Amino acid sequence: MTIEGVRVKPNLIIPEAELTWRYSASGGPGGQHVNTTNSKAELVFDVGACEVLSDPQKERIAAKLGAEIRVACDSERSQLRNKALARLRLAEKLRGALHVPRVRRPTEPSRGAVERRLQSKARQSTRKLERKGDWD
Repeated sequence: MTIEGVRVKPNLIIPEAELTWRYSASGGPGGQHVNTTNSKAELVFDVGACEVLSDPQKERIAAKLGAEIRVACDSERSQLRNKALARLRLAEKLRGALHVPRVRRPTEPSRGAVERRLQSKARQSTRKLERKGDWD
């Protein structure tokens, strides 16, 4: 999180100009303070209109999160802290959507691993055979 926008990765910052903020009264307990302040912060990010993201990144985010991402935060009493938390949550969502999982290449167990498994099975079989004593 920075002043100039939302830092998703070290080399990817969503500029402040591409973020839309809305503020409203937060619900729940808090007495008169809640009734008089707009401490709830809602952040709206339009993925399609973003100029910083590449087309593949936009497609990846839109497929996972949708074309418009909304993050609301009203857990704190301060609008400034709620705004900071909303930025962090948006960065986490974008980071998760942009993550490309590694491709798993199927492998075969080594000869030693196969031998150890078979030896273990043989030990277990012998153990069970030894339990079958004639107890008459």
